[in-house]
Amino acid sequence: MSAEHADSFHHVRDFGFFELPGGMHVDLPEIFGWQITKFMVLQLVAFVICLVIFRGLAKRAAGGKPVMGRFWNFWEAIALFIRDEVVRPTIGEGHHDDHHHGLEEGHGLHGEHGHEVEGVRMDQPKPVHGSHPADKYLPFLWSCFFYILICNLLGAVPFLGSATGSISVTAMLALCAFIATVFYGFQAMGPGGFFTNMMPDTGVPGAFGKSLTLGIFGIEIFGFFIKHGVLAVRLFANIMGGHTVLGVILAFIASGASMGWLWGPITLGSIGMQIFIGALELFVAFLQAYVFTFLATIFIAGSVHEH
Repeated sequence: MSAEHADSFHHVRDFGFFELPGGMHVDLPEIFGWQITKFMVLQLVAFVICLVIFRGLAKRAAGGKPVMGRFWNFWEAIALFIRDEVVRPTIGEGHHDDHHHGLEEGHGLHGEHGHEVEGVRMDQPKPVHGSHPADKYLPFLWSCFFYILICNLLGAVPFLGSATGSISVTAMLALCAFIATVFYGFQAMGPGGFFTNMMPDTGVPGAFGKSLTLGIFGIEIFGFFIKHGVLAVRLFANIMGGHTVLGVILAFIASGASMGWLWGPITLGSIGMQIFIGALELFVAFLQAYVFTFLATIFIAGSVHEH
């Protein structure tokens, strides 16, 4: 392979074909004039993996039965962590009316141990057994977390890659979070209430007070777009940055080939750093999925409650 061809291959390898061991590659087809890309395939793989795992988990948890098996318990534990430590505390507790505050949270995917406790107002409709007001947002937020997590973990497989290392992929994920935030806000407060919620009462009378309120409203709208844009950039930068560091460290081996006896220590040091950074990448895969989901939860909480 010529140097010119290798350079062009380096720049397009993630778009039109898969790189294979030995420098070989498999071209991806076009469908109706649209080029199928590597990241499209990886996203489809992530979707299928999520579908298989959570359909299996749902079947095993059906009817309130305990989930058996270490593999299934692993995924159930993560799902419960997102529910109990991220979504419910951020959206539920401290935001809803009094009749929600007296609920004791259930345990397990179905909350089979939930029950009424003192403090529930008898004149209010009783909630579903073991349910929580924030659980209605769980399908979207669970989907965000596990889809991003699987996409990130695919990057640890040789010759594959992380679809979340592409800004176009993370931008679409951020767009989905943006649409969900607006949708849930409209659903909870109505379109008028959603935008009125961004216009605080400054307490300043007259025209100046109205101008100040409109100015704050403009800042809120601008910030609303910026916050969701940051979701895309943050995820892309962290995943792409990790892969870049791995590539640079690996390149030290090739650069040290002409340094005589130094090549041995450089190679050993590079392999050691590869192992360390690779383990760190696994941690980052979970961390960035968590951060995206946590921020999306905060944005939804802000859109469905008065502030």
